[in-house]
Amino acid sequence: MASVSHNDAEPITDRLHDNSWSANLEKPRHADDRALVVEQALDAIEHTVSGNHVNLVTHGDHGHPQEYLFDALADEYGDEIEWNYVEQCGCGGHVTRVHV
Repeated sequence: MASVSHNDAEPITDRLHDNSWSANLEKPRHADDRALVVEQALDAIEHTVSGNHVNLVTHGDHGHPQEYLFDALADEYGDEIEWNYVEQCGCGGHVTRVHV
């Protein structure tokens, strides 16, 4: 696993998005740290204004997001958001669309 603290990781975004957008969670630091992927996915959702969606593009090294991300979304938001798996990218990553 990564030796860098999550506090030292560059944030996924630094502003509210009042539009639909994609959060890139497949950088090299994400490959080594599934917990960072989940943490920054939740942060991306928090930075998405209601009525929009964010595409969470997760690193392929962690497998299908159903294995680790979907439960975290349900635990954190319950019925407040909706998500659906979109596809696996050609690079091996996975796209999950979250409607806020």
